Amino acid sequence: MYETIRYEVKEQVAWLTLNRPDQMNAFTEQMNAEVIKSLKQAAADQNVRCVVITGAGRAFCAGEDLSGVTEEMNHGDVLRTRYAPMMRALHRLEKPVVAAVNGVAAGAGMSLALACDFRLLSEKASFAPAFIHIGLVPDAGHLYYLPRLIGRAKALEVAVLGEKIYAEQAVSLGLATKVIPLSNWEEEVTQFAERLAAMPTKAIGLVKRLLQESEEAAFDRYLEREAECQRIAGLTSDHREGVKAFFEKRKPTFQGN
Repeated sequence: MYETIRYEVKEQVAWLTLNRPDQMNAFTEQMNAEVIKSLKQAAADQNVRCVVITGAGRAFCAGEDLSGVTEEMNHGDVLRTRYAPMMRALHRLEKPVVAAVNGVAAGAGMSLALACDFRLLSEKASFAPAFIHIGLVPDAGHLYYLPRLIGRAKALEVAVLGEKIYAEQAVSLGLATKVIPLSNWEEEVTQFAERLAAMPTKAIGLVKRLLQESEEAAFDRYLEREAECQRIAGLTSDHREGVKAFFEKRKPTFQGN
């Protein structure tokens, strides 16, 4: 089904692995299309309650495959037709998404990681905001997410200086959830993802939606949307299970609906 990525579902977690290791998982038009397709597949699959995006081999994603860049290329059209649809699919996914950054995440690969809800970094991982070094501006939603994570002043510094950010520094900046030793990498990523998959998926989706709207909506409008989302959450079976477990003094068993 896929040629440039791997996609599999295990224990209610969809694992999306960028799979061009010899090219450091750099994006091509086909890879963009396959990532979009897999994200939509995960969104539609009721058995999927968490998504993990990672890379095969030693890199997470090196950004755009520069071997396909020509002087005549319209970079704006590339973004409109390839990257914007991919980032929209990720932005609209109302399930928790984890970037398991196993190696370097450069350019649009860094953008992809920034757009995820959680970023787990291996001790060998790094972020490379490399756009400035080839005379381009950060793209693929990069400057939408970056200041929301670390603030405007620091985002300007990262984007303009273009210095590589190593794993521990990424945590201190607020770019990463945690750093995981290589010896425990697969085990801890899996445990983290399965923990999210066992949580009330509908409520997580509503939390994501409210956070997105809080960045753009007027306060009164936000409060109304908050009330509407809480109405939806209050009708879920997971809410009923949570209340029941509270009174029974036990850990709830959520079903994701």
